Amino acid sequence: MGIDLPVVWAIIIFFGVFMYVVMDGFDLGIGMLFPFVPDRHERDVMMNTVAPVWDGNETWLVLGGAGLLAAFPLAYSIILSALFLPLTFMLLGLIFRGVAFEFRFKALDHERHLWDKAFIGGSVTAALCQGIALGAFLQGIPLRGRAYAGGALDWLAPFPLLCGAGVMIAYTLLGSTWLIMKTEGALQQRMIGVARPFALLLLGAIGVVSVWTPLTHPEVAARWFSFPNIVWLSPVPLLVGAAIFWLLRALKGAPQRGPFVAALGLIFLGYSGLAISIWPNIVPPLLSIWSASSPPQSQGFTLFGTLLILPFILAYTVWSYYIFRGKVKLGEGYH
Repeated sequence: MGIDLPVVWAIIIFFGVFMYVVMDGFDLGIGMLFPFVPDRHERDVMMNTVAPVWDGNETWLVLGGAGLLAAFPLAYSIILSALFLPLTFMLLGLIFRGVAFEFRFKALDHERHLWDKAFIGGSVTAALCQGIALGAFLQGIPLRGRAYAGGALDWLAPFPLLCGAGVMIAYTLLGSTWLIMKTEGALQQRMIGVARPFALLLLGAIGVVSVWTPLTHPEVAARWFSFPNIVWLSPVPLLVGAAIFWLLRALKGAPQRGPFVAALGLIFLGYSGLAISIWPNIVPPLLSIWSASSPPQSQGFTLFGTLLILPFILAYTVWSYYIFRGKVKLGEGYH
C-alpha cells in the first residue's frame, strides 16, 4: 500500500501552522500586553524575553504557506482570493511590528512612545486579521467550479470577527503566561493578574465557537454528535475543561512554567477541535485534500525537500530557546 501523500502534507501543514500559532502567538501577545504595562523599563524586559527568537518564529508561517502552495495549489489560489484583504493586513501588521521592534531600542527617549504604539498596533492588527481569516475559512468559502465565487468583503461578518477577538484573547493569554515564566517581581505579578481573566475569556470564546459552528454547519454537528463519534471525540471538550482548571490552579502561589504549559495545551486542544471539524476538507465545506492536491510527482518531490530541511528548523529552534532559557531581568537582555 502506497503513502497517501495528501494526508502526509495535511499533517505537515497542520504542524507548521500550529507551531506558528504557538511561537508567534506569545510575542504578538506581548505587544497586546503593552497597554497593561506603562513603565518603560518593564516594557524593555518584556521585549527582551522574545528579542533573540521572535523573527525565527515566523519561519513556521512560511513553511505553512509554502507547503499549501506546493501540495494544494488549488486550495492556495482559492484561499488567497477569498482572504486577500485580511491576509494583506496581517502581513502589514507583522512588518510594522518588526520595524517597531528594532527601532524602539534605537529611538531617543522622547520618540520611544511612538514605536511602542506602533508595536501595539502591529501586534493587534496581525492577531485580529489572523483570527478573521480563520473565522472566514471555518465559515466556509463559496466556490463556483474550481474558483472562488464570493466577494472581497465576505470575511467581514459576525463569525470571523468573533474568531478575530478569540485569537487576540488566546495570544494575550499566551503572552502573559510566557512572561510569568520569563520574568520576576512586580512584572510577573501583574501578568498573573492579567492571565486569570484572559483564561476565562478564552474559555468563553471556545464555548461560543463550539456552539456556533455545529448550529450553522450540519456536517460539523454530524461529525461531533453522531454515534460513535461522540464517544471518540468526547475527550476533547473534557480536556479543555481540565486544561483551564490546571491553568487557573497553576497561577496560584509562585507560578513558573505551569501556566504556560497549560495555555499551550489549551491552544492545542482548540486548534485540534477546529481541525476535526473540517477534516478532510482543505477548503470548507466542499473541497477535500485529495480534490485540491497537486500531482503525486510534485508532492513527492517537495516532500523530500521538506523532510530534509524540517529537522534543521526544529534543531535550531530548540537550540535557540535552550540558549536563551531562564529569567530576563531588568537591565539585561538584547540591545
